[in-house]
Amino acid sequence: MTFKTTTHAIVIAMLAAPLVAAAPASAQEADTLALDLPAQAMARSLHDLAAKAGATIVADDKLVAGRTAPAVQGTYTLAGALGKILEGSGLQGIATSQGYAIRSAGSSTPMRGASADSATDDIVVTGTRIRGSAPAGAAVIAIDRKAIEESGRATVQDLVSVLPQNFGGGPNEGTLGFTQRNNANANIGSGASINLRGLGTTSTLTLVDGNRLALGAASSIVDISLIPASAIERIEVLADGASAIYGSDAVAGVVNVRLRRGYEGAETSFRVGMADGFSEVQASQLAGLRWNSGSLMAAYEFYRRDRLAAQDRDYATEDLTRFGGPDYRQAFANPGTITAANGAIFGIPARQDGRALAPSDLLAGVRNLGDGRRLTDILPRTRRHAGLIALEQDLSSWLTMRLQGFAADRRSDQRYIVFGSQVTVPVSNPFYVDPIGTGQPIRVGYDFRDDLGATVNRSHVTNWTVAGVLEARFGAWRAEAYGNRGIQHEELLRDNLVNRARLAQALADPDPAKAFNVFGDGSHTSAATIDYVRGSSLTSARSRQTTAGLKFDGPLLTLPGGALTLAFGGEYREEGYGSRSLADETTLVPVASGDNGYPLARNVLAGFAELRAPLVGPEQGIAGVYRLDLSVAGRIEHYSDFGTTTNPKVGLTWEPVQGLALRGSYGTSFRAPGFFDVRQGPGLSQVVPIPVTDPGSPSGSSNVIALFGNDPGIGPERARTWTAGFDFKPPAIPGLSMSATWFDIFYKDRIFNPAVDAFTFLAQRSRYEPLITANPSPAQVASFYASPDFSNPFGIAAGSIRYVIDARNANLARNHLDGIDFDLNYRHETARGALSLGASGSWLFHLTQQLTSAAPRTQALGTIGNPVRYRLRGRAGFEQDGFGATAFVNHMAGYRNTAVAPVEPVASWTTVDLTLSKRFGEEAGALAGTRFALSITNLFDRDPPYVNNRTPFSAAGFDPEQASAVGRLVAVQVTKSW
Repeated sequence: MTFKTTTHAIVIAMLAAPLVAAAPASAQEADTLALDLPAQAMARSLHDLAAKAGATIVADDKLVAGRTAPAVQGTYTLAGALGKILEGSGLQGIATSQGYAIRSAGSSTPMRGASADSATDDIVVTGTRIRGSAPAGAAVIAIDRKAIEESGRATVQDLVSVLPQNFGGGPNEGTLGFTQRNNANANIGSGASINLRGLGTTSTLTLVDGNRLALGAASSIVDISLIPASAIERIEVLADGASAIYGSDAVAGVVNVRLRRGYEGAETSFRVGMADGFSEVQASQLAGLRWNSGSLMAAYEFYRRDRLAAQDRDYATEDLTRFGGPDYRQAFANPGTITAANGAIFGIPARQDGRALAPSDLLAGVRNLGDGRRLTDILPRTRRHAGLIALEQDLSSWLTMRLQGFAADRRSDQRYIVFGSQVTVPVSNPFYVDPIGTGQPIRVGYDFRDDLGATVNRSHVTNWTVAGVLEARFGAWRAEAYGNRGIQHEELLRDNLVNRARLAQALADPDPAKAFNVFGDGSHTSAATIDYVRGSSLTSARSRQTTAGLKFDGPLLTLPGGALTLAFGGEYREEGYGSRSLADETTLVPVASGDNGYPLARNVLAGFAELRAPLVGPEQGIAGVYRLDLSVAGRIEHYSDFGTTTNPKVGLTWEPVQGLALRGSYGTSFRAPGFFDVRQGPGLSQVVPIPVTDPGSPSGSSNVIALFGNDPGIGPERARTWTAGFDFKPPAIPGLSMSATWFDIFYKDRIFNPAVDAFTFLAQRSRYEPLITANPSPAQVASFYASPDFSNPFGIAAGSIRYVIDARNANLARNHLDGIDFDLNYRHETARGALSLGASGSWLFHLTQQLTSAAPRTQALGTIGNPVRYRLRGRAGFEQDGFGATAFVNHMAGYRNTAVAPVEPVASWTTVDLTLSKRFGEEAGALAGTRFALSITNLFDRDPPYVNNRTPFSAAGFDPEQASAVGRLVAVQVTKSW
């Protein structure tokens, strides 16, 4: 069931009820309906009638807005009930091949801008394979077209970022370079993802019109930033385990993006937004055509955003002293810092070119510190083109074909942090200076960005997907043969790197005209030499996704509450991922590194079945049981690489009285590791000596070797989920609705990344003991230092290593998460407008982690790298005579920063969004069908809360997993429906 408001239309749809065949409205008139509708807003009565009848009713919003329908009680045909609702309104219902369309009496003018995707698509509600009903026991959160417009947000990633159930950790635009946890470093294409409950982006299944897409970020995410927001009808979120319905990846839930497939007319939109430091532009065109036997819709969107530079946000720095924090700047600066042969430190003085530097000029004991965030970006500069086309055509009275194509192209560039390291300068260098007179090589910590320019990540992403369905109708039964094919290609060029092999030559060259000079303040090396030592790396990745399936659904027999309905079928899926790279960083000539541990591929063969049993309906008149629905689903899957799994799900909805529904569900879920989780090979793993807090050390710190990457023994994850909740829509108070859902998720063998706590492993020994190796032998340390994945940003000597900590992704035993989602909404309609109030949120009770079966359970809720205890979003709206005003309040609870020792508190964060709009009706002449909107997100320009956010290579003063650095963004949008 759906209820949607588009720019110029309300579409009220309920897909075919269990005993109603897919047929024109005239064929349905023999059925009678037992109705008990109160006097209420006409739009609500039409919604309830559509839901009850299993029909589609399409009405222009201007026709029904502000109108009140009379009470409808008794037994009616669909046409009779519709006539009763419209009685005295001057409106009439006209039968169409899809259902009914509401017109002014006597009007034959086709509607403009009407979106009838539910009618033409016969969409199954997210969370079930059965048409005509919401999944029993489950709650589906819907962000419809009206909510999208009122939000004032331009992109899909912005829309879902304020969803209380979503966590910003993982591969996302703002996390790259600020964290390595949750596979953020896999995001070579600067994409964005959804992470329900914080259980991982790979545990949330993201669909577009029910279809899987090829994956991005090393095959770990569906890149939602490629989807044009202007083409979305609604976003449906099932925050509940759904592996029994959809298979692997649906552990935390499903997000299904529904497109405006059945749109009729044309819509042109232009939007420009500005924030401190950058601007964005969005332009789109939508066009749709309908005829008696089908429809065609096409959409195109262009989006461009400037870079958000670190210099425009004072908290995007490694020097956190202004916030009362530490200074994480390192001795990689310009001018640089010399380490003599005996380990003594000398700063190179400023305001000189390094050509006449004497030992006496050096600054003994001084470290020149450089900020790794200098000349970097928080968000990349982005340009994206996206388009889609959807065709539906009846091939006969019983056979329908639906085709859909999607394509997107995005280019991004981001100035990235520099992983510093010391360079060795031999005596032959003509600018060599020996601070202690030993005549031996010296080491210099030097920042090459003044010479080479900022290190830049340039990415190019393309995605195309085609999907097709053949649907056959046999009375009340339907059969679907479906398939889709998608490919995503990602390319990342990292430019302005240092080629260490050629740099060594340039440092050893005795010719002053050719040698590299690292002793000055600024750049004092010839342009030819700089070009010679300039390095780069190129990574190219390709993900593919192919699905083919066959599904049947229809009624089996009649139960007291309705039809016992069955859906069953089979599915075959192939997934693959490949990656290659060309490195010009460590050798004199570029070297192709082969397949980087790829290609990897798998195939999945699945069978599924789902049964819906309406055990009791209103017609039975049973006291205390107005309605009782049961659903049972199961899916068996065989993975070519991880074996066979079977997952059931049971849901129950009980309405003791009309308007109150109590529901619950139980299910199990399974997730096969993603290709990024299991990949092994050069470039993925990292071996890094780092200093970590150690309460057991006299100095308070110990040097360790930290292992990052993937454990080679990673296996599948499993989970079981319980939910219970209620939905309350009191008939006596039209427009009021309340709902709440308790959930309990037990996650076994979850793939977990402990790197978030790398610097505090030793301060949390009881938790991480199984991952800590004390006193490694010199041979073990030497083998790590000889690893091709070795990097030493802190310049730590091998002889000072006291521990090895294993911070790699691995199956680390158990997680337990429970909490409540809630939503409260009230809408009061008048003859001229409406007033709405509401609040939604997610309140978590526990998030416990147990790294191994022998380790203690620890509370991770409200700690860095995990969801906060609660997130709330309040809303208030007002509409009158085409004017609209909507305000939102977003609140995030404070949390604890456990990545540093001692643990530090992080403050809560509250922001306010505001959207003002004016829509012009037919009487406005040339402005008819036009909507102007002014939106301001983060109205009061609240900075993210301060976080001492240290990473193995850098640091910052905020946490991009929890808060946005964009600040106040003011946008103006004009939309014209033709």
